[in-house]
Amino acid sequence: MAYSMYHATVPVMVRALRNLRSVLQIGEKFANDKGIAPEVLLQSRLIADMLPLIKQVQIATDTSKFAVARLTATDPVSFTDDETTFEQLYARLDRCIEVLGAYKPEQFDGAESREVAFKTRTAELKFTGADYLGTYALPNLFFHATTAYAILRVAGAPLGKTDYLAGAGR
Repeated sequence: MAYSMYHATVPVMVRALRNLRSVLQIGEKFANDKGIAPEVLLQSRLIADMLPLIKQVQIATDTSKFAVARLTATDPVSFTDDETTFEQLYARLDRCIEVLGAYKPEQFDGAESREVAFKTRTAELKFTGADYLGTYALPNLFFHATTAYAILRVAGAPLGKTDYLAGAGR
């Protein structure tokens, strides 16, 4: 079977989101064990002008669901950004994984050359599908997943690289 845009997108994103869920569970256990209020950890940041943990998870899921929608020229599923607890973040991650899992490989036919254009707060961006996935969507997902990991790690959660990679190569 040839490696396709589907294989470069859905399985990679699902794995990253499952790993992020696992990292959050370790963080939640750490907070409970140390008597740290969950809402304190969820609002933690690496530095004052960065977004808090809860927003890192929201953006990681948004990046994933928007990427598959843009690459398949389908309407993205809407999520509200109203999570305030670990349980709600787990539900958001689970829902996003379910959304990604509903896409079929054939929906990505031609995605590598499909134009992807959208506005950000500062610019209008235009890519081919392949460039969008490789230079924007996946790096953005990994940035926010890594930042969530780093927020928990700097807070003291007992995390290591193998937790972030969650069994890569096994």
